[in-house]
Amino acid sequence: MDFSSPEPAADRRVRRSRAALIRAAIAVVTERGTAAVSVTDIAEAADVSRPVLYQQFGDRDSLLLEAALDLVRSELLSQRTLVRGRDGTLAVVRHFAVHRVFYRALLTSPSAFALNKGLADLLVPVNRHVVRELYGPRLDENTVDDLATYLTGGAAAFINTWLVEGEDPLDPERFADRLMRVTSVLLDRAAQPAVATKGEEQQ
Repeated sequence: MDFSSPEPAADRRVRRSRAALIRAAIAVVTERGTAAVSVTDIAEAADVSRPVLYQQFGDRDSLLLEAALDLVRSELLSQRTLVRGRDGTLAVVRHFAVHRVFYRALLTSPSAFALNKGLADLLVPVNRHVVRELYGPRLDENTVDDLATYLTGGAAAFINTWLVEGEDPLDPERFADRLMRVTSVLLDRAAQPAVATKGEEQQ
């Protein structure tokens, strides 16, 4: 028998309205191809009032950012699709391709920096785990963190350019191969022992 306390109705309403606003934000931005949508339009699409949107997210840009991060959490992180190898890379690339219009709208808006920062906060820990698996105790923790941050930022810049400037229709298979080649070159280079310069050899 479950003796746990039921969730208060107010909390359920908050979760429902929050989820509705996130879905509406993605839908409205995708439909219009721009992040310059009004709070009124999003609230109406979610069937909630404007004050509810402000109470939940503070402002439109915070809602759009949370909507993007929620997409990554729900479609990538929660389903554990961020795995090593081409399958994992292809899953990531396909995710961004499917939601291209939404992400491109944010990446070409004043929210671009906040979006990239938020995505890095989610993905750097994933890449940190990958780096640790690849190199084990050969790398100290600072180098692990630096390499994970570098890989995340580089991949983000590569994917951003593809989403914003790539020709329609995007080709996730081909782009995943390109991303894999670049990543393998970086990781192979990181695995090589440091080569002393001429000045260092003479010391």
